[in-house]
Amino acid sequence: MKTYSEIYLGARRRLRAADIEAHDLEARLIVSYASGKTREEYIASNRFYVTDPTIEQTVNNLIDRRLNGEPVAYLVEEWEFLGLPIMVNRSVLIPRIDSELLAEVSISLLKRRGWQTRLLDLCAGSGCIGLAISANVPTCRVVLADISDKALAICRKNMLKNGLSRHVTTIEVDVTESPPALLGRFDLIVSNPPYIPTDDIQTLDSSVRDFEPHEALDGGYDGLHFIRAIAAHWTTLLKPGGNLVLECGIGQFDAVCEIMRYAGYEDIKIFTDTGGIERVVVGTLK
Repeated sequence: MKTYSEIYLGARRRLRAADIEAHDLEARLIVSYASGKTREEYIASNRFYVTDPTIEQTVNNLIDRRLNGEPVAYLVEEWEFLGLPIMVNRSVLIPRIDSELLAEVSISLLKRRGWQTRLLDLCAGSGCIGLAISANVPTCRVVLADISDKALAICRKNMLKNGLSRHVTTIEVDVTESPPALLGRFDLIVSNPPYIPTDDIQTLDSSVRDFEPHEALDGGYDGLHFIRAIAAHWTTLLKPGGNLVLECGIGQFDAVCEIMRYAGYEDIKIFTDTGGIERVVVGTLK
């Protein structure tokens, strides 16, 4: 019979041998998940013996999947985003630290507007962006929108998990079409849309290319298909002086700025992420 610590050390050893950089963290996450414990519970029971023989087998199975390239977030079905635990599966992208800038810029804009604001999160995926905004601006009413019913199911689970169902709702929409009637108007529209050029999908790291949903990555021939659609079709839902806040890829910011100007936005600003990439573009509706 092994202790939780011994099972962790075995998992860590296998991950380290495979040159997985975050082998310490990933081993802890996998053992915690396999044992059905929170991270705090796992740490408290680290020296205890594991009485359930299936736990070690589950850990080994998860390690096998990790060594085959599957991201650890999908293995443990959760990832953190701006301090929120976000449930994920292969129907949605894994939240990334680059996108925290998108949420932080939106939070700042909404706080300047005061009380009773409304936000629309298009291509919401797991809902991480809209939910992080709701958690930090509790007077804001948030609508999470996505074309995927599977993604919206994850959104609703994350709403419940983080206690945000009172101020957040979901709707199924196609951003390439006109908005549904009676959706109302918003102070801010935010989106992390698919923006990878189609031909670049096959050049992505295998952990992304082989496991994350291509429909959430593929932005058309130049990566701007959905950004054009959002600017063209959804600007009508913004209040005068409202903001459109978009995440974009490397080298796309000039084209995104031009798209936004053509759609009637002014005072366009660009925000750079921690890697020095122009990641977020904000426009104000005339």
